[in-house]
Amino acid sequence: MALISLYNIKGETVGSLDLPKSLFDVALNPTLVHEAAVAQEANSREAIAHTKTRGEVAGSSKKPWKQKGTGRARHGSTKSPIWIGGGITFGPRNDRNFSLKINKKAKRTALAMVLSEKVASNCFIVVDEFSLPEGKTKELSSILKNLPLEKKAGSLAKILIVLPPEEKTIAKAAKNLKGISTMPTNTLNVVDLLKTEKVLVSKAAIDLITQTYKRA
Repeated sequence: MALISLYNIKGETVGSLDLPKSLFDVALNPTLVHEAAVAQEANSREAIAHTKTRGEVAGSSKKPWKQKGTGRARHGSTKSPIWIGGGITFGPRNDRNFSLKINKKAKRTALAMVLSEKVASNCFIVVDEFSLPEGKTKELSSILKNLPLEKKAGSLAKILIVLPPEEKTIAKAAKNLKGISTMPTNTLNVVDLLKTEKVLVSKAAIDLITQTYKRA
């Protein structure tokens, strides 16, 4: 088991917590983590750029002038790619598929590796209870300042708060805080973990993460 400190919202250490070794104490394989991150980014990519072929551009298919006798080059249509306003040859299309396949087991292993690195580098902070009855941004800001979430310069690090799916007040309060993002436990992923410096979770969220992403 990975043993870490357990805090309250005042920033006081109130005990320790044993995290499942299969999820929070996994040796890092940078290649696998990179593969999972690239696959996730590729699978969320949408093809927006779209060019029209000669069959899609507006215009007439009539031959612009007769084949011979004009002294000009032979042309069959003004929609030809070599004409201004004509179709585009080999241009980007919105039906492109960027998706990449990755094994489900490999994906979960990569997630466990990133979580383990956060724990090993003391960037994974767990609080015993985490709630905002009034849902005030000021209240959340005060709690975050109490916890060990600072950079060396003294300012707050980029923080990801992982919440139970039903927790709405904290997510709402965090919207007005710069560098603070929230995420439900059931959408935890490699890319968002890599982009953040500190991860803040409640004990209840840890239980949900363990149930959702448990590994043998």
